[in-house]
Amino acid sequence: MQWITRQLFERVLEQARNSPRRRMNFNFHSHLEENPHRFLNVLVEGTYIRPHRHVDPPKPEAFLALEGQIAFFVFDDSGRVETRRVLGRDGLWGVDIPAGLWHSMAVLTPHAVCYEVKPGPYAPLSDKEFAPWAPAEGMPEAAAYLQALIRER
Repeated sequence: MQWITRQLFERVLEQARNSPRRRMNFNFHSHLEENPHRFLNVLVEGTYIRPHRHVDPPKPEAFLALEGQIAFFVFDDSGRVETRRVLGRDGLWGVDIPAGLWHSMAVLTPHAVCYEVKPGPYAPLSDKEFAPWAPAEGMPEAAAYLQALIRER
């Protein structure tokens, strides 16, 4: 059993702050084959999550904002933002999305803590399909793309 506490948030937040990706997961599932996968996704402002979808195999996901505010984006196949909502504000705490939707998130506060659930197993090579119209993580244009998404909300 694992308690979800302020101390856990702080510990994982410190790891996220020290990570080059500016985010860190804390898994509650004990192995990659376990179903469903349950984890905290602790995000520091400025982290870039490249738009992606889960189609092969199809995987729905659920996100709950436990702390902070997260802009959540759904895109069409050409990269146009279809839906833009802020989790953790005005009574909107989370989203349950079906498999196959292009999506991404951006942190709007200094940090955010998200509880995420999705089916396992996790296979790094096939877990997600990255959007061909969005810059890859680590590319110089990724920061400008992220800022453009945030400004357009």
